[in-house]
Amino acid sequence: MLIAVTRGVSPAIADCELTHLERTPIDVRTAREQHANYEAVLAGLGCRIERLSAEPDLPDSVFVEDVAVVLNEVAVITRPGAESRRGERSSIERTLQPYRPLAHISAPGTLDGGDVLVAGRDIHIGITSRSDTAAIDQFRSIVDDHGYRVHGTTVQGCLHLKSAVTAVDDDTLVLNPEWVDADDLGDRRCIAVDPSEPEAANVVRVGSTVLVAAAFPRTAERISDAGFDVRAVEASELAKAEGALTCCSLLFEASAQ
Repeated sequence: MLIAVTRGVSPAIADCELTHLERTPIDVRTAREQHANYEAVLAGLGCRIERLSAEPDLPDSVFVEDVAVVLNEVAVITRPGAESRRGERSSIERTLQPYRPLAHISAPGTLDGGDVLVAGRDIHIGITSRSDTAAIDQFRSIVDDHGYRVHGTTVQGCLHLKSAVTAVDDDTLVLNPEWVDADDLGDRRCIAVDPSEPEAANVVRVGSTVLVAAAFPRTAERISDAGFDVRAVEASELAKAEGALTCCSLLFEASAQ
């Protein structure tokens, strides 16, 4: 059973952290409708939704991906680069504890889950304003005994590594080559985003289906042409908070393999 941990949209989302975007008004009602549809799509694809309550005092908390990285063997609770987000951790810890042993990134290291790309046994971690080499070293120590290879990866022009690249299977990536160098990501097939859609690389793989933000139809077509079943999901209001599709869920098998 595939679990999808999600959290309701905070009424304070307009006060979210922003790094690369100008602040623009966010319609909370529309954001909630889009998030509910996202959850419905995941449920329709066979996920069991574990929905946490919205956090009125934590504006970015709908973006649950940044607070944990869930592998088959362990769940790593991060230490987000934005101090305002560190209060999100306790509820995520309680949610994940029944499923996995927990490990933690400790100070002074900082790590956002949005910077962690898992592709097979390779884990690429973006070196960004939110994630640093101290945390990468800690992460490597946590997963080393489980046979993963951890790579620090340079990112430019965007918030997180997974703003620049995501995996649609263990051997295929969708990426923006202006934001991350494909040569840093191993010998994998790469589907480049359409140049007119630089933010389109963040997609969600659920079984054999790939969810793509509805704002990026040209990149969706490229992914479909590469042989994948593509589903468009509207996420325009959440994008104003510098969030994307992967940000809004933690996806993992209930039982580790």
